[in-house]
Order: sequence, then C-alpha cells, then structure tokens
Amino acid sequence: MLKIRLDPFLAMVLINAAGGAIGVPVLLWFGLPALASLPWLIASTVLHLGYYFALTGAYRLADMGQVYPVARGSAPLMTALFSVLLLGEPLTHLGAAGIVLLGFGIFVMALRHPADAAHMDRRALVFAGLTAVSICGYTLTDGMGARASGNPHAYTAALFVMDGWCFTLVALMMRGLDGLRPTLTYWKQGLAGGAMSCGAYGIAIWAMTVAPIPLVAAVRETSVLFGAAIAVVILKEPLRLNRVIAAVLIVAGLTLIRLQ
Repeated sequence: MLKIRLDPFLAMVLINAAGGAIGVPVLLWFGLPALASLPWLIASTVLHLGYYFALTGAYRLADMGQVYPVARGSAPLMTALFSVLLLGEPLTHLGAAGIVLLGFGIFVMALRHPADAAHMDRRALVFAGLTAVSICGYTLTDGMGARASGNPHAYTAALFVMDGWCFTLVALMMRGLDGLRPTLTYWKQGLAGGAMSCGAYGIAIWAMTVAPIPLVAAVRETSVLFGAAIAVVILKEPLRLNRVIAAVLIVAGLTLIRLQ
C-alpha cells in the first residue's frame, strides 16, 4: 500500500474501508461475537484509531526504514512485559529470551547507517513510540476480546467492520468527500490490502486464543524477515550483512519461543 501514490493517511483510510466492507459478509456468516467481548471491541477500535494517526504521522516525518524498527521492534517487547504483569500470561525464560532476540533482530534488519538514526526527526521518534504503544494496547485488548467472544472469527469480523467504518467516518469529517476522492482510483489495491489485512490479523487473533499473547505478538513481527527475503530475491536489492545477522537473530528467537 505504501507503493501507491497516495498520502499515507489516505492509503490507510482506503485499506481500512476495504477491510470494513469485507468484514460485513464474514460477520453475517459467523454471526455476532458474545456480548462479553463488546467492551474489548470498543477499546480496540479506539486504540486502532490512535495507531493509524500515530503511524501516518511518523511516516510523514521520517522514512519507513527509520520508523519501522522503533514501532514494530519495540511493540512485542512491550506486549510481553504488560501481558505478563497485567494479564498473568505464561512466559518461560526461554520464551522471554526468544522475544528479546526477535525484537533485536527487527532493529538490526532495518539498520542502514548510524547517521540515519542520528538525523531522525524527534517528532517522528515520538510518533513511532506512540505507534508501538498502540500496537501493544490493541494486541492485548484483542487477545482478551477474542477469548471472551466465544468465536475469534466472529470477533475479527466485528472488529474490522467497527474499525473500518469508524475510521472512514473520522476521515470524512476531517477531509470531506472531495478529500477522499483520490482513493477511488486505487480501489483494487485497497481491496487487496484490506483482504490481506483481514486474513493476516484474523490469524493472529485466532492464535491468541490458543497460545500465550506475548508469543503470538512476537512471531507476528517476523513478517520483516519475509519482506527482506522478497526484497533480495524478487526486487534484487543487495544482501547486506545486517540482513543476514538479523535473519539469524530472528530465527534464533523463534527457535527459543518454540522450545519454551
């Protein structure tokens, strides 16, 4: 989605509106989640709104390569800490070590040159930090909400419907119809992005009902490893040493998580 010629905020609106539309037939198929999950759904929707504004704000002020490691690398570490302290989630020493290794690997994966970090806009760093906090918040909320829902698939569908429609409404209030009109040109990309988003996060939500939340949150971030592999094999980007080291760290972290 970042490749299309849209303002990051509009790209975010497009993919979320598409996810909300896709969620409607899924919700009709699975039915409504249990009423006990409603407070979690509302909290998650609010936290996701904060995530969208924080992430797009960070991308306006700095490159993805600078924002991504701060936002996505610190999120699983925060999630592990708060899920153990607040929710009493089980986590062994091996699992904790695996999460730390995995998070460090994500930082190393995005590392290009020390000067990049030194020149990063401080406001972008604040937005990236807020993004990490919001990721931690909605991950914990959705893990608990899915467990209370009785059906994680119904919960996922309800979340995407609420999230998509709420964010679209906020965007309409901020930009108006004319301001959102550029998204119509890229509706196919938006539909594809929305479908992938629903599927990917739906799997993560289901996983949090059968496995500890901190482990699922950590493994979810290994997408950076597959992204790097695609960049090297398909996009013919150079295989930098930091990517090799990061891959080793991420795989080592996954191995420790699996052994816990």
